[in-house]
This record gives sequence, C-alpha cells and structure tokens, in this order.
Amino acid sequence: MGAMANPVPSAIYGQKYIHLATFRKNGTAVYTPVWFAEENGKLYIMTRSDSGKYKRIRNNPHVRIAPCTMRGKVTGPEFAATARILPPEDWGSARKSLERKYWLMRLSFLWSKKNVFIELVFD
Repeated sequence: MGAMANPVPSAIYGQKYIHLATFRKNGTAVYTPVWFAEENGKLYIMTRSDSGKYKRIRNNPHVRIAPCTMRGKVTGPEFAATARILPPEDWGSARKSLERKYWLMRLSFLWSKKNVFIELVFD
C-alpha cells in the first residue's frame, strides 16, 4: 500500500475553484481555474483528453494548487500536489463527487467522449 496522502488543506477545502498550475516541458507554469471536488483527502477534477492541462499532467504529474475566484484570482496560499490521470473504471466516484458539488455537472451537454478525470493528492 502507498504512502498516506496529506489531507486537503483548510485553505482549499470548501472553495468553489482552485488555481491549478501545470508545467510545460521547459518548466513554465500554466495556470487554470478549475472546478474540483474533495473526497477522502483527495481532489478530483474533470478535463478533456485533448486539453493542454491533460497533456502537461501526462508529461509531469507535479502541480501546484491555490484557492481562487472564478476568474482565476488567487485568494490564498499555494500547495504542492501530485496529479494522477484516473483509469475509466475509477471515474464513477470522481464524477459523483463533482456532481454533488456542482449541479451544472449533471447536465449532459458538458459531457464529451474526451472527458477524463484527474486525482490530485497533496505532497
């Protein structure tokens, strides 16, 4: 069994958006405000398999996370985390967590065959 994940920091827990920093191959950070859900000390986000953030996470799972506004203005401290692209058999609980938090997630127009789920664990 792997090491126990650190709990979700109180500055992140209960927020509506997180500022997710993913890193290009040259080390440049790319910041994106995203919806997320908390479950068992981990965060879950949904993105598309053709998005830049997905490709950057696939190349480098180290990310930085901070609470932010809908427009991406950071409102609190930044934390290091590790991202893991979930296999399809693990999508159910991630999707349910997001649907519980954001009613818009329940609408079918947001769903695409390219959607994937990513798990974030705090370092």
